[in-house]
Amino acid sequence: MSDTSQRTPPGTPRRSIPRRSLLAAAAAGGGALGASWLLTGCSGAGSGPGAGPAADAVPAAAPSGRPAPGGTLRIARPPASEAETLDPASALSAYEYLGALYNRLVRIGPDGRLAPDLAESWEPDDRARTWTFRLRRGVAFHDGRPFTAADAAYTLRHILDAATASPQAAVLAPLVDPKTLRTPDPHTLVVPLKTANAEFPSLLTHYNCYVVPDGSARSIGRTGIGTGPFKLSSFTSAGPGRVTAYEDHWAGRPVLDAIDFYSVADMQARSNALLAGQVDLLSQTNLDFATARVVAASDRATIARAKDAQWYVLPMLTTEKPFTDVRVRQAMKLAYDPEHVLKVALQGAGTAGWDNPVPPIDPNHIAAHPVHDPEQARHLLKRAGHERLAVDLYTSSYDPIFTPMALAYQESAARAGIRIRVKTAAADSYYTQIWMKKPLMATYWFTGRPIDQLLNQVFRGGSGYNETAWSDPAFDALLDRARAETDDARRRELYGEAQTFVIEKGGAMTPMFADRLVGISRQVRGYAEHGFEFDYLGIGLKGA
Repeated sequence: MSDTSQRTPPGTPRRSIPRRSLLAAAAAGGGALGASWLLTGCSGAGSGPGAGPAADAVPAAAPSGRPAPGGTLRIARPPASEAETLDPASALSAYEYLGALYNRLVRIGPDGRLAPDLAESWEPDDRARTWTFRLRRGVAFHDGRPFTAADAAYTLRHILDAATASPQAAVLAPLVDPKTLRTPDPHTLVVPLKTANAEFPSLLTHYNCYVVPDGSARSIGRTGIGTGPFKLSSFTSAGPGRVTAYEDHWAGRPVLDAIDFYSVADMQARSNALLAGQVDLLSQTNLDFATARVVAASDRATIARAKDAQWYVLPMLTTEKPFTDVRVRQAMKLAYDPEHVLKVALQGAGTAGWDNPVPPIDPNHIAAHPVHDPEQARHLLKRAGHERLAVDLYTSSYDPIFTPMALAYQESAARAGIRIRVKTAAADSYYTQIWMKKPLMATYWFTGRPIDQLLNQVFRGGSGYNETAWSDPAFDALLDRARAETDDARRRELYGEAQTFVIEKGGAMTPMFADRLVGISRQVRGYAEHGFEFDYLGIGLKGA
């Protein structure tokens, strides 16, 4: 499900290469992979509508300056389930608390690359079949017990335990047998893998992988005992809570004294609370552009922008007609202009996606893509037996970008003779009644996933998160070759081939990556977001 991750550097100018028969060779070959289908164009980042005045109407960054020590940050978050828990491995984890209470073995750094957290270093054997993690010394949990390799091993076993029902289990179970984990000393964790994986440490950066104490499965959902910069003071499922500074945190005391969490019913209410000075930060709220402009123009609040932090998708269910035919899927992609969707839906506050779900900041990203070609889309549809094509596209108010994106796609695809009927579904049942059930709908994901997890979790045949139900044994085999390749350059090439596969044959249209527009108080300092979360250690408030 959307949660909801970086090639050419962001900001590199991109240009579309005109052509009138982009898919001629692919159409002749029944949609087989081939270089003729993709052109090495450059799109989106730093050019076209993304660089226009609309995108510049909200700040590009949070207020600068050093925060003053102390103070309490007030965070408004969306309502959650009454079954919400502080167990990070759970599908119902209280996401906003996790980065405050816990650390991972490995994290994503500001540059999008792996960085040490509780593991200071890691190395594979020569076949990438066994990974050894050297763990940080002098780390203590909030209850005073020392962090050791036993805790790291237990965390992995807890994730893999069927009783935990962790979403990350499906990612790790094909690789890790919990019975084979070894802890030769208190500061070393050895993880033998079932199959080679040169990207394995990246899979431990997920927010389900925060480290918990050995033996804590029954209590961790209530106690929140971790090694993070804050310790739990109070917590209510779907309600208020508070964390306070952990004075003995291994990386130093956090700037703040405390963080108060409030559960606020809807986006408008959260925005109003921010404008009224009742809260300081809107968590898990991507403001629509109109609201962001209002917030940025206020005296009390402004906008922090997280570049390309969400990727928006129009998944075509490949098990349902007409999307069972790869020519129809290709036509749907060629029929619309991602730059147009970016301009209309986001006012340029993002990057055109060109149907590649791997974000532009990811070092594995390829810039090759097909360009908008309505005539070729018509040709492919005719070859597939569709003189005209009419399909329903489902959206809802669940996310403020869904409907503008759907309407922009509708307008653009009409030029290829495709009639899109936009249907609005209820927000509260959208991800139970629409997602992965209707042939065409709108959704989004958070970026920040490492490429191995992104491609295997969202696009591999049989994956529970494969929202298009696309399955291609050749693609799956390519992913296996990529993750087992120990030569970095060759592995990037294989991941590039996998992206080409997704663009050409897959069922996911990715019109754009959106900058997340985060509402914050003008008193907040040190806000920096990457890898699913902001910096809890360094965030604070302006001094008097």
